[in-house]
Amino acid sequence: MWHVSEDPSITRFAPHRAPTALTDEPLVWAIDTRHLPLYWFPRECPRCTYWAGPRTTNADVGRFLDGDRERRVHVIEEGWLERVRDARIYVYRMPEASFGEHPEVAGYWVSRVAVEPAGVIAVDHLVDRHEAAGIPLRILPNVWPLWDDVVASTLEFSGMRLRNALPRVDVGRSQARPS
Repeated sequence: MWHVSEDPSITRFAPHRAPTALTDEPLVWAIDTRHLPLYWFPRECPRCTYWAGPRTTNADVGRFLDGDRERRVHVIEEGWLERVRDARIYVYRMPEASFGEHPEVAGYWVSRVAVEPAGVIAVDHLVDRHEAAGIPLRILPNVWPLWDDVVASTLEFSGMRLRNALPRVDVGRSQARPS
């Protein structure tokens, strides 16, 4: 169980209401190890990720995942690449006993009480980390054309901090393939 921050000095996580949360309840949020790579970015970096789910068609697996149903792809805009390369994040180990699985969001865990982390790890070389984990990191001029294609597909997906992405442009739908 993990919490990711750009702040290396957190000694206690207090429940709060996240602005984008599905609930008004103050919570401490954590992520499981499988979903941790979603946070291998500076906090404000707009990004999307997509993967095959049980209802994903073979056509979409071929189009977006090079035929690899196990692949997950992360996408950022080229204007963020330098910041991702230079970033250092801090991954806090959270005590599992304090958390329960979020009922609506896979991979997320919540605590209703303040939590002291069990440790912290400084993590950098985030682009290299993606490569080592076998997660393609696509760099695009603008994330919106691909995002719109992904949302319209049968893939499962997550978009984070997309409010920080460049404005939408009409560049067609030619960015779907990861390679």
